[in-house]
Amino acid sequence: VQLQASGGGLVQAGDSLRLSCAASGRTFNVYVMGWFRQAPGKEREFVANIRWTGSSTHYADSVKGRFTISRDNAKNTVYLQMNTLKSEDTAVYYCAARKDLGATAQTFLYDYWGQGTLVTVSS
Repeated sequence: VQLQASGGGLVQAGDSLRLSCAASGRTFNVYVMGWFRQAPGKEREFVANIRWTGSSTHYADSVKGRFTISRDNAKNTVYLQMNTLKSEDTAVYYCAARKDLGATAQTFLYDYWGQGTLVTVSS
């Protein structure tokens, strides 16, 4: 499975941005898609995840109410709509895929990773 993340950029605090993650290859093996982020000098952290089927989503407390994860199964694409961005949202954002059904926030349990897209929020 290959994952291609896109949509990052430089925005001001309070702005919105939408990230996309296109999956290709043996996507039938994948059940959960997630977004993670890594700020300079910090560990990679969970942002949100979603199953390819059903409506189950999960969010980190830091982004609840501001970020929305969604998917387009026909396009094999997952999105992360980010609203009311803050300077602390500045990070490289990665999409990831998991072959297991469990919608976990644990980074090490994801099997495939995209290359990351940089989001910079200026205050």
